[in-house]
Amino acid sequence: MKRELNCIGCPMGCNLTVEEIHGEFHVTGQECARGDKYAQDELTHPIRSLSSVIPCEGGIHPMLPVRTSCPIPKEQLFAVMRALRKVKAVAPIGEGEVLVQNIANTGADLIATRDMERIK
Repeated sequence: MKRELNCIGCPMGCNLTVEEIHGEFHVTGQECARGDKYAQDELTHPIRSLSSVIPCEGGIHPMLPVRTSCPIPKEQLFAVMRALRKVKAVAPIGEGEVLVQNIANTGADLIATRDMERIK
């Protein structure tokens, strides 16, 4: 098996070629050690951080940017997005505040990525 990947482990975005030989992955094209780890993880257990926005009641802006506290398994992204549809924040909110613990049973918390003041 041979796969082409675009590494997201660092800003360089290396084009990786991964070849499986006798159950081992051989990676080429990486400029740093992160590329090898990214390719191995991507083919065995891919994970992603998720960033989005949710409605914010009473805030100076109608939407609040949020993210997961840690990367989650790629196959659970849609479950988290479905769970986000049911979440509404209420201002005031502080950056880093946990809005939902263990969202969609992923082990990751949903956190605010900015302060949101209340409308005066």
